Amino acid sequence: MLTLEPRAQPSTVWTLLSPVLALTLTLVMVMALMAALDKDPVRGLLVFFWEPIRTPYAWGELMVKATPLLLIATGLTVAYRANVWNIGAEGQYVLGAVAASWVALQASPHTGAWIILPVLLAGLMGGMVWAALTAWLRDRFNANEILVSLMLVYVAILLLNYLVYGPWKDPGGYNFPQTRTFEKITQLPRLFAGSRVSLAWPLALLGVAGLWLYLFRHRAGWRMSVVGLAPLAARYAGLSSRHALWTALLVSGGLAGLAGALEVTGPIGQLTPYVPVGYGFGAIIVAFVGRLHPIGLVLAALLMSMLYIGGELAQSRLGLPKSITGVFQGLLLFSLLACDVLIQYRLRWSPASRGGH
Repeated sequence: MLTLEPRAQPSTVWTLLSPVLALTLTLVMVMALMAALDKDPVRGLLVFFWEPIRTPYAWGELMVKATPLLLIATGLTVAYRANVWNIGAEGQYVLGAVAASWVALQASPHTGAWIILPVLLAGLMGGMVWAALTAWLRDRFNANEILVSLMLVYVAILLLNYLVYGPWKDPGGYNFPQTRTFEKITQLPRLFAGSRVSLAWPLALLGVAGLWLYLFRHRAGWRMSVVGLAPLAARYAGLSSRHALWTALLVSGGLAGLAGALEVTGPIGQLTPYVPVGYGFGAIIVAFVGRLHPIGLVLAALLMSMLYIGGELAQSRLGLPKSITGVFQGLLLFSLLACDVLIQYRLRWSPASRGGH
């Protein structure tokens, strides 16, 4: 009988290399899946990992996709290090997009460039308010933050649909469920001519730098990690788990909301029902593949954005279903979890005991 036996000392090297091993295992399984579907596995890998970086424009699209993933994963890293399981970043992302859109819709052709700051602050506050609902229910009624935050995702999407199909629908939009296009002054400036990369990308990198300072150069980040790793010891030392709960959820919710604001004022330029594309859930994988470390988050966000772009290309060039991106992400997450289990435990074969002997 196979049993799991805890290792005396997990390998530091394999702790760092397990994302690479997980990616390798994922590639093997995806190639096998493509072969089973009668598709060329080598061509499939080229579509996923070469096409997204083949041209300067492709690199720009990679950064556009990576921006919301990186921002949301940055906030989730704070939450997960505090052992607060915010699974509803997708809903906070949507509420940030809704709040930012409301401010953007107030702009007129004569509004000044100052409007960009209120738009982004509205997105930040929208995400924080939505996350605060989870924090309050957990703090007041000890509700499970995993279930509460996840259920609030669907409430947020229903609210979004009500607005774009109802009071915010563009009267001149040929009955499409979308707001009118935002005024140009509310849209983030592009960094390069001929590219969709906007100011959002350096803002996301700035957020990562802030995370590094918070975690490794500030006492508050150290206290947050202690509360997450050793709650009993933290309580003995007088560190507040309630403070950690609220801080973790407000920071993660605020950054998810900011990502939503940057998305509707950047590449989209209006609010539509297609704003929720799974970035909030994909960022969970980014956080764990990136090992909850700022540098790892950047690399993992770029990798995940390759999967999003590769999935879109695979539909048109290989005839694969839209769900192939989700399959890829799911296999990567489960491979990483399996590798992590084997880092902490070793498999041991022990003969099955016979009754009474």
